[in-house]
This record gives sequence, structure tokens and C-alpha cells, in this order.
Amino acid sequence: MSIPLRTLLDFALDAAWQAGRITLGYFQTGVSAERKSDNSPVTIADKQSEKKLREMIGHYWPDHQIIGEEFGRSAEAQKADAYTWILDPIDGTKSFVQGVPLYGVLIGLMHGEESLIGVAHFPALNETVYAAKGEGCYWNGRRAHVSKTSQLKDAVLLGSDVRIQNASKRTGWQRLVEATYVQRTWGDSYGYLLVATGRADIMMDEKMAIWDCAPFPVILNEAGGTFTDWRGTPGISAGESIATNGALFDQVMVLVK
Repeated sequence: MSIPLRTLLDFALDAAWQAGRITLGYFQTGVSAERKSDNSPVTIADKQSEKKLREMIGHYWPDHQIIGEEFGRSAEAQKADAYTWILDPIDGTKSFVQGVPLYGVLIGLMHGEESLIGVAHFPALNETVYAAKGEGCYWNGRRAHVSKTSQLKDAVLLGSDVRIQNASKRTGWQRLVEATYVQRTWGDSYGYLLVATGRADIMMDEKMAIWDCAPFPVILNEAGGTFTDWRGTPGISAGESIATNGALFDQVMVLVK
């Protein structure tokens, strides 16, 4: 029996809010961070937030699969056609540790390869952007739409880092920097929220794990935009991502491919 998308979205919104409250208990408290094997930071807040999300999913949806940044896959064998929750308990841990509010709790729900639900909740900013497939995108309860910017010379370009490590991507990025009007590092997941809500036009990351981007295909699509890899292919598994307002997609692809 299929589950109504509204039921799943309501659950995801509540779960993100509850996990977000946990993170706020550690925010701007001088919480210490450990370094993981990839040199990225992790705090007790990351772990407690993901534990809460897993507990809630296990209680309400015990037959669903889970993939989380901190605790991995819920089962060794993954069913290709199952419901799978993909969790990032704190996206932007570096910002979180520094006491900067541009961090989010990210929840995406896939059914097989289909993106059904996306929630990106920013506890310290009291902002949430969310969508269910075919139901529109919303920002704090109001309908969200991408911008109408149609020319790169007028566009706001965002990224997460000041340096691009990959040489070919660095060339594409620099072309966009030179072609656009405003360039800022309002990055990590908050940059994708800004594109979905029409406050920026392009957001790019050269390196993305699936939990970093799981909510954004459905969020950007329902807001009227695009979410792809650097070759223009939709999905979350390429290890890279570009979001656009849709109107600029072709122009962006010409410069980054």
C-alpha cells in the first residue's frame, strides 16, 4: 500500500524540527569537534541529531531503510525498490562549530531512484524549505519559487568554498564567476535554499555526498528550478551538484561542461 505523500512530508517536517531543537542546545556553546577520516568535523550534536531522526523513523516507519552521514546504512543489503530516508543531521558542521547559523538538518526520502520528499530545516535561522513530488515547494509555509533571472550577467552565483580543487571544474567555475553579477559563499545547504526561494540563481558544489543533497532534487524541481550534476544529469549520486533557477540552466551548462 502506498503512503500518502502528505503523511510522509508531515512526518519529515516534525522530525527535522525535533532534530533541529537538539542542535540548538549545542549551538554557540563552544562545542568541540572531532575530525573524521576525511578530515571533516563531527560533534556530539551531529550524532544526537541523527540518533533522534533514526529513532523517529524506526518508530513510525520500521520497514523503511535509512542512510545517514554519521551512522551509515540501516541494513547491509539495500532493496532497490524500498523507501529510503537519507539524513544529514547537521549539514554545515564547520559553520555550526564556528557559531555561524548557516547550517541545516536535511531529510530526503527516496522510493527506489525517485525523489519523493525533501526537507531542509535551518534551526538557528528559523527557516525551512520543503517539498513533496507534485505538491509544490514551500518556504516557512509560503509557496516558494525560483527567480526569473534569465541572463548570467544579472545572476547571483553561490558556492561553498573559495577554492575549487578539481582543475576542470575550477575552469568552469571561473567562467561563471566572470559571467555573473554577484558571487558569494553563502554555501553548503543554505545556498540551495536560496536558489529555491528566488534569492540566488545558481549554487554549485564540486563535492557532494548523497546526504548533502538528498532533499534538493524535489525541492528545486517543485520550485521551478533544476538540480543536476556538472554535466546536467539529474540525481544525487554523482558526488557533485549544481542548482539553477531553470532559466539559466542551458547557459550554465555551456560554461561548466
